[in-house]
Amino acid sequence: MFDILWRSIAIGIGATVLMDLWAILYGRLSGEGLPNWAPVGRWFYHLKNGKVFHDSIAEAAPYEGELALGWIGHYAVGILYGILLIVFTGPGWLDAPTFLPAWIWGIVTVAAGWFLLQPGLGIGWAASKTPNPTKVRILNLVAHTVFALGMYGTALILR
Repeated sequence: MFDILWRSIAIGIGATVLMDLWAILYGRLSGEGLPNWAPVGRWFYHLKNGKVFHDSIAEAAPYEGELALGWIGHYAVGILYGILLIVFTGPGWLDAPTFLPAWIWGIVTVAAGWFLLQPGLGIGWAASKTPNPTKVRILNLVAHTVFALGMYGTALILR
């Protein structure tokens, strides 16, 4: 059981690292800069008060450790997704990983961003309040595909 848990956790971490490397590469090549996890940290911080949806997370009271909390939350969610992948596929997937289940799960997890995090930050359902929602949605799908590749690749390394 412990073997399954640690590999599930490692899969979530490996996938999140690959997704972050993709974000760094994309940010540098596109000139759009690096991801800022501080607003997500602020969002996580305000969850303790039962506040899930904000008109604008920038208008919510700041929290001194929000950048660190954003990074911690980002990796905690990645770990949770790694664990849930194994819950849904079964531990046999760890011994014979295939890309399709990881990719399906990676795409399914976009829903949490579109219907919980993004409206929670005040940028609308599926980034509908951003200047270019279609671009954001496509980038979300690409990032979660990279995340799926990270889950699959990490599983291959660990089997």
